[in-house]
Amino acid sequence: MRRLILLRHAKTERDAPSGKDHDRRLDERGHHDGAEIGRWLAAENYRPDLVLVSDAARAQETWELVRPAIPSAPARHLPELYGADPSELLRAIHGTAKADPKCLMIIAHNPGLHELALALIAGGDAAGRRALDANLPTSGVAVIDFKIDDWDDIGFRGGQLARFASPKLLREASGEA
Repeated sequence: MRRLILLRHAKTERDAPSGKDHDRRLDERGHHDGAEIGRWLAAENYRPDLVLVSDAARAQETWELVRPAIPSAPARHLPELYGADPSELLRAIHGTAKADPKCLMIIAHNPGLHELALALIAGGDAAGRRALDANLPTSGVAVIDFKIDDWDDIGFRGGQLARFASPKLLREASGEA
C-alpha cells in the first residue's frame, strides 16, 4: 500500500510586493492555518517519508509551518510543481518510485492539486469526497490510499480517499466555528 497526502498551500496575501504571483507570501490566517494543519497531520499520525514542495514562496512557507510537526520527513523543492496540472503532478509522483516512500506528501497549488485529487479518487470517505468535490481550500488536505507497491503504478481513479480535512472543517468539528 502507498499513501499520498495532498496539501494545498496556506492562505496568502493578494499581491506580492514584487508583483509576481510566484512571490506571494502567507497572510496572518495562513500562518495560523498552516501550523494548525501540521499539528493535525502529526496528531493523526500522517507522517510522510518524503515531501515534494513547490518552489513558490507560499508553498515553501507552508512547508516551514508543517515541518516542525513532521521533522523527520526529507523534502524536495521542485519548480515544476508551480502551476502543474494533474498530469505533471502525476509525473512528479512517478518520479519518487526509486526513493520508494510508503507515504508521500505534495505541497502545491490549485487548480492542479484539486483536479489531481478528484482524478485519483475512485472511492473512500463519502462525506470527505462530497466536501472535496466543491473545493480544495487553502491548507486543505486530501489523504489518498492506493493498493499498489510501486509509485510507478499509481494512476487516475486508483485511490481511496482516507481523509479530507481543512482548518475550517477542523474548527467546525471541535465546535469553534
